[in-house]
Amino acid sequence: MNYQNLSPQLRRSIWPVAGLLVLLLTNVLIAPEFFSIEIKDGRLYGSLIDVLNRAAPVALLAIGMTLVIATGGVDLSVGSVMAIAGAVSAGLIVSGVDSVFLVIGGGLLAGLAAGFVNGFLVGYFGIQPIVATLILMVAGRGVAQLINSGQIVTFHHEGFEFLGVGYLFGLPFPIILVIITFVLVQLLMRRTALGLFVEGVGANASASHYIGINDKLIKLMVYCLSGLCAALAGMIAAADIGGSDANNAGLWLELDAILAVVIGGASLMGGRFSLFLSIIGALIIQALTITIILSGVPPKFNLLIKAAAIIVILLLQSPEFRRQLGRIKQWRRA
Repeated sequence: MNYQNLSPQLRRSIWPVAGLLVLLLTNVLIAPEFFSIEIKDGRLYGSLIDVLNRAAPVALLAIGMTLVIATGGVDLSVGSVMAIAGAVSAGLIVSGVDSVFLVIGGGLLAGLAAGFVNGFLVGYFGIQPIVATLILMVAGRGVAQLINSGQIVTFHHEGFEFLGVGYLFGLPFPIILVIITFVLVQLLMRRTALGLFVEGVGANASASHYIGINDKLIKLMVYCLSGLCAALAGMIAAADIGGSDANNAGLWLELDAILAVVIGGASLMGGRFSLFLSIIGALIIQALTITIILSGVPPKFNLLIKAAAIIVILLLQSPEFRRQLGRIKQWRRA
């Protein structure tokens, strides 16, 4: 099959998926038991399950970040929103709220409010996305610290902790939550006109406005969705450790989320996007982390190896880089 004859969408899918497969196969060479999965008490255990489970928060962030980037924006505040949502939920629990629906609803409402602020600043005030979201990135952790009174708040609530450590259908619940979120957002984007509006605003906001698309409202909606996804990720992180740490919850995960979207082939200029490939990007980041750990490389080299591997993946995705490689091959043949 000729690569050039493939559809553009399929061509964009090949390299991220190939990169993930290479990383997984590398792990098999390092640790032959990597793909082995055991069933204990109706639950699945294994390194592959751990990769999926640990990638869940970044995958959720990547779903929301994909939509924001598709409109030509960026959301640097998602890590801080994770901290805020975790702090709100923890605060409700320690204050005596027993209903898991109210606890989760409080965290989601906090994420929605944060997304609304970002979307309003970007869409209706025309502030550059990197500046508007940087404000909440800095201030958000301060808000979370105020909610926690500057302390690490610990709690015990079986219903809420199920978000982070529970199992459903044999899988860790964070994986199930990512699947549910992906399906719902994918249906919203591809089974309604909203997905076309998002791509249209990202490709040319002015032209979209003149043909009747409310570009300001679209931007507000995607930032609100990003806030909701960040809130889910924050509650998973809080439920996993049974506490809220405003200083460290979601720290620098916004960069991993942006990187996952870029690895998935989305353009930072806006326009086309793929939620599925963004999740593949999140899995690549987590699989790479596991690969470095299994290989026994000293920790001081971890970030350098991670950066180098990601650069290689991005270069392989670049059409210009592949054209240059083709020219070099032709020159050698000549």
